[in-house]
Amino acid sequence: MRVVVQRSKKSSVSIENELVSKIDAGLVLLVGFTDGDTEEDISYIVRKIIGLRIFDDENGIMNKSILEVGGNILSISQFTLYADTKKGNRPSYIKAMKGEDAVRLYDLFNEELRKFAETKTGIFGADMLVSIQNDGPITIMIDSKER
Repeated sequence: MRVVVQRSKKSSVSIENELVSKIDAGLVLLVGFTDGDTEEDISYIVRKIIGLRIFDDENGIMNKSILEVGGNILSISQFTLYADTKKGNRPSYIKAMKGEDAVRLYDLFNEELRKFAETKTGIFGADMLVSIQNDGPITIMIDSKER
């Protein structure tokens, strides 16, 4: 499981020019799954995300987590995180988990996040327009296989 975490001032996701979800200050998560990912991977990633101290404290130092600042989360499914670009110029997505299994894990992931912070989503498998106002910019990659 891979997640790109971005600290955001405000972000949104639209489908066919219709706003689906939006958040103010918080985190945008681009989320991808591969074969072999489990609920244990989800638990690990959720703990990492909610504990990341990437929000400024009163001294302007990144020392607070999403829990401490009360921000929201926008979670977007992103199978392209498992793109393989070793051969040629056209990425292969064979390492990305197939849709039916991935949507089950994605839904579980979002349920777990909702236990800690308001979490909004795009629509799994849809062609989405994601607008991210990256704050910092702060962008962190977490891979559950790299513990």
